[in-house]
Amino acid sequence: MKQISILGCGWLGFPLAKSLLSKNYSINGSTTSFSKLEVMKPVGIFSFLLSLDENEIQGDISNFLLNSEILIIAIPPKLRGNSNESFVSKIKILLPFIEQSTINKVLFISSTSVYADDNTVVTENTIPNPETESGLQLLASEKLLQNITFFRTTILRFGGLIGEDRHPIRFLAGRTNLENPEAPINLIHQEDCIAIIERIMEQDCWGEVFNAVAPFHPTRKRYYTEKAIEYNLAFPQFNESLTSIGKTISSDKLIRILGYDFKNLS
Repeated sequence: MKQISILGCGWLGFPLAKSLLSKNYSINGSTTSFSKLEVMKPVGIFSFLLSLDENEIQGDISNFLLNSEILIIAIPPKLRGNSNESFVSKIKILLPFIEQSTINKVLFISSTSVYADDNTVVTENTIPNPETESGLQLLASEKLLQNITFFRTTILRFGGLIGEDRHPIRFLAGRTNLENPEAPINLIHQEDCIAIIERIMEQDCWGEVFNAVAPFHPTRKRYYTEKAIEYNLAFPQFNESLTSIGKTISSDKLIRILGYDFKNLS
């Protein structure tokens, strides 16, 4: 039975762990919450209370990595509001522990925020040009992991994450003066996130960079208006006086190399 360590059993990591368990993988999973430990253990996850900061790792990181071949890093940067943490420092502090472990493959969950909004079609050949602090730190973390030679890293750049319990229309409904009505959406459903990660492991596809966004790019105005109708919510109101800026993320490489068909296009 192959063992995998998932750093961050949150909105994506926890259902991913459950799906991998159903496929007979053994899973070590981490959380920063005592209450989440009680949720993880009954489903069969070997659970670890781990917290990374810029100077240390609190918790048993060595046993979390012990006997695993693959490490999935699924912890997002917390850089909203007044937070000024260094996500890159958190990744740096992990490296010696990975080097001393049995890990030889790393899957890093990144974001399409590493690309600029320049109204172009973006592929993996597009030079990243982040416009946010989160994007800057994710890109620096990607490079840090890719430059390490004692494991192979695949970077998975997800677009906006949606799921049954998570959709941006619930936040946008009824709001006014929203920007970029003609910008294309770049979203991916949790179901596809999990299936793509599993496909990468099944095909042993390491040392790659993939954009992962559903090939469905209506404008923000059209899409969120339709979703407001579907969810019976107040329409979002867009400011159409300014030129819309955005980007269209292409997942053609992922579709071609992994032979993947997206399951959810909405």
